[in-house]
Amino acid sequence: MAVTADTWFTPLTPLAFLERSAEVFPDKEAIVYGDRRVTYREFAAEATRVAHALRASGVEPGDRVAYLLPNIPEMLVAHFAVPLAGAVLVAINTRLAPAEVRHILHHSGAKVLVVDAGLHSSLAADLPVAEVVTVTDPASGATPDPAVGGISYPDLLARGDDAPLPWTVADERGTISINYTSGTTGQPKGVMYHHRGAYLNSLAEIIHSRHTPESRYLWTLPMFHCNGWCTAWAVTAIGGTHVCLRAVDATEIWRLLETEGITHLNGAPTVLVTIASHEGAHPLPHEVVVTTAGAPPSPTVIRRMSELGARLTHVYGLTETYGPYSVCEPQDGWLKLDIAERSKVMSRQGVGMIVTDGVRVVDEEMRDVPRDGATMGEVVMRGNNVMAGYFDDPEATEKAFRGGWFHSGDLGVWHPDGYIQLRDRAKDIIVSGGENISTIEVEAALDSHPAVLEVAVVGVPHEKWGERPKAYVVLRAGESLSAEELQEHARGQIARYKVPEAVEFVAELPKTSTGKIQKFQLRERDWAGHEGRIQG
Repeated sequence: MAVTADTWFTPLTPLAFLERSAEVFPDKEAIVYGDRRVTYREFAAEATRVAHALRASGVEPGDRVAYLLPNIPEMLVAHFAVPLAGAVLVAINTRLAPAEVRHILHHSGAKVLVVDAGLHSSLAADLPVAEVVTVTDPASGATPDPAVGGISYPDLLARGDDAPLPWTVADERGTISINYTSGTTGQPKGVMYHHRGAYLNSLAEIIHSRHTPESRYLWTLPMFHCNGWCTAWAVTAIGGTHVCLRAVDATEIWRLLETEGITHLNGAPTVLVTIASHEGAHPLPHEVVVTTAGAPPSPTVIRRMSELGARLTHVYGLTETYGPYSVCEPQDGWLKLDIAERSKVMSRQGVGMIVTDGVRVVDEEMRDVPRDGATMGEVVMRGNNVMAGYFDDPEATEKAFRGGWFHSGDLGVWHPDGYIQLRDRAKDIIVSGGENISTIEVEAALDSHPAVLEVAVVGVPHEKWGERPKAYVVLRAGESLSAEELQEHARGQIARYKVPEAVEFVAELPKTSTGKIQKFQLRERDWAGHEGRIQG
């Protein structure tokens, strides 16, 4: 037989991670959730059974399977079971409103929806899926809503079997998952991840977050968010232990830190504040690696988390880049800096992670801006861990990749040492507690009230969440409306966390001569006395 390049070529896929760990660490704890202890052998067996069950339910290669679950073992299993069945995982934000969930199901063309009983209230009456599977988690105390119908998770498992399936794919650039993000249009876009990118970004997570087979990772970061920044695959790859957490609760986090020997966790600075400010907070007996993004960690957070025994890793990225793309790589001597100076260098978005093609800051002609820490430009990226494109949206995909690089929409500067730092956003995105909120989407919800004439939404500083939406509203002549009434109206159309916390009624909005609303004037007033907005 002739030897060709294909003879030794194996397509990359995260599926290989679970196959290896099940062989190398068969009896090791893979998943911990309350009293449940799942070994790697059992993890792989359940993923196989679910894959067979999905196929028996009519799921064919390339079909989309949606999951609306909190951070429980079934969500973790899905990251392997769905692609093992040849399908595409669509993990949905558990905080979305029914109309938003329905839109994602419709746009993705999901054939099956697996949903937690405690999230049945997030479902619209007319779901565009062939079948609904309900997971009943005793820890939630929720019972299924009979009106939802469908089958139970045990019923689904009963359709499967334990016959071995190949932990391989024919095309490493085939889609493994679609993650929806609001973007700036207000309509969610489906960001397509391929097997190769997920594989490589998982390895980057292992390296930059310093995972080892002894890692015990606490799931404080939602698995629906960029597939948990690819950590669902990364911790499995290295043979670490996943400690699931249904909801971020400071008391439970501290209990698990103490009883489960947690070594790693990820989350936005708001999560770190929750941990550090808990009444039971105390120095840990060992170092915990905390990878954070969504906003730069403040000096107070850096100091407090360091006192508790944490080692902070600051990363930056977007849904379109599989989560983290750059890392503020620590340099020798940083630990010797005083806390103010250290927090300043640690708050930068840094350099491209080890599997990237690097990160650039460019002008409108795609030329690199000077590395002077002052000249503004747009942050652009490309490489294996940049999305394959937006699902069923070639126009938006082409626009995002103009000039051959993915345009983040974030504006920043390039420092002499090669580290980038964000200064502002070209997009009108509000980052609140690590969650992206589209101002256009919020404006549309408010503007639909018959008493509203015009509305502008901006992000304003918030001590806990970093930013929260604020609405400036002009009412129609002769109309009266309270802030509470308008907020209640919005809650029926968008997720509660997107609803403006503050509403200010004004006579008019600042505009250009052509009638464009000048949001920067609104922002400047609200951000007076605060540092410039920067995103982690």
